[in-house]
Amino acid sequence: MATVATTSLKLDPSTKERLQKLAESRQRKPHWLMKEAIEQYVDREEKRLSFRDDAQKAWDDYQATGLHLTAEEADAWLQKLADGDDAEPPACHD
Repeated sequence: MATVATTSLKLDPSTKERLQKLAESRQRKPHWLMKEAIEQYVDREEKRLSFRDDAQKAWDDYQATGLHLTAEEADAWLQKLADGDDAEPPACHD
């Protein structure tokens, strides 16, 4: 079983009241809602960080090699995929 760490969270009275109302409407405890909200936030921010890192890597690769696709080439490939074709991505060029 994974170790669970306890932490405290200070909420202003208005937010605490809103949280309580949401919890009641969903038949959940406020703790469950807070935990769910934090997990969703962390997941979203990790994905955002990964996306940013991937974009930076792509930019660095482009700066180093000059290899790229035009928007038209990428759009044509994506359209094939959207149409259900199992299309390979076009080759990058300089």
